[in-house]
Amino acid sequence: MSGSVRVGRILGVPLRMHWSVPVLIVLLAYGLGHQTLPAWTPGRTDTVYALASVVGAVLLMGSLLLHEAAHAVAARRKGVSVEDVTLWALGGMTKMGRPRTAGVAFWVAVIGPLTSLVIGGVALGVGMGVHALTGWGVPTAVLIWLGWANLLLGVFNLLPASPLDGGRVVQAAIWWRTGDRERADRAAGRSGQILGVALIALGWISFLRGNTGGLWLSLIGLFMVIIANAERQRAGVNTALRGVRVADAMSAPVAAGADWLTVGRFIDDVAAHSRHSVIPVLDFEGQPSGAVHLRALAAVPTEARETQRVRDVATPLSRCTVAEPGELLSEVLERARPGGGGMPVLVVDHGQLEGIITMHDVNRLFQLHGLGITTAPPESTRP
Repeated sequence: MSGSVRVGRILGVPLRMHWSVPVLIVLLAYGLGHQTLPAWTPGRTDTVYALASVVGAVLLMGSLLLHEAAHAVAARRKGVSVEDVTLWALGGMTKMGRPRTAGVAFWVAVIGPLTSLVIGGVALGVGMGVHALTGWGVPTAVLIWLGWANLLLGVFNLLPASPLDGGRVVQAAIWWRTGDRERADRAAGRSGQILGVALIALGWISFLRGNTGGLWLSLIGLFMVIIANAERQRAGVNTALRGVRVADAMSAPVAAGADWLTVGRFIDDVAAHSRHSVIPVLDFEGQPSGAVHLRALAAVPTEARETQRVRDVATPLSRCTVAEPGELLSEVLERARPGGGGMPVLVVDHGQLEGIITMHDVNRLFQLHGLGITTAPPESTRP
């Protein structure tokens, strides 16, 4: 998600934080310390309220992290790849591969809200226990607040609108009922757009009536609309690429050069005649060893171009997206997303380079689909 930075790892998965998280923590701490706790436990000092509010906000963010960790664990156990976990305004988002069955999609989606509901129930139970032992006080109030916040989070995430978990549940249900995954994706995206617009409207109405929290509600709605739009577009691309094989989309033959050439000679003999901004490179045996970007070649100082080898500035094959001609293009593009190998896709068959797929090739197929052409015969060359 744009606007997020990596802050560490959780269960071996990169953990990212969106800029909205610090804002969310401040708002939560402020509301807890200046409104909720003084109303529930009056007579304490400002210091006590401040410390308790910070603890409560941190515990709630930890709950959000557990919510997303549950998604990641469930996905991995079902064989779904997990790229990263991002905390943001709606709690969190786990970026993962596409589940292969509706049942897996349903379980991975529902486990997050269930985790929040369990955390909420446990927090309420512990809070009631503390109240029975020590009486009503600030610790009890924080635990009760944490419990209700998690219950609200679980229920909110079960709303049937993407990108909320409830939208994923509806998506899985429609997929299971119709067998049409792209139709399910579009329906979930549409529901997210509708709910997002509704939240924006409700937020503005609330703000105009004097509730500043309405702005935050509108911001959440805006995030939902943006993400839901992106998911609907993605579903449209998947529909356009349904059944298309890698061999139907690749540009072939493709210009490639030896990885032992100097950068200067590679520029003159290969790059100058290539129609792509990323050029495959081959080892001594003629097999692909990676790919080099024109910008990487341009970054080599002029004085070093006659001594430095291309393989020193190329991306090794292990970090490239590689596919076989017979694979489904939609599945390959899942691997080519940012965080994976990225684009372009090198098409390799029995160790030999067969072609390359760039975003131009994918966009062309999508445009052909818009013209009613559902198959795309391969071209010999393509600019």
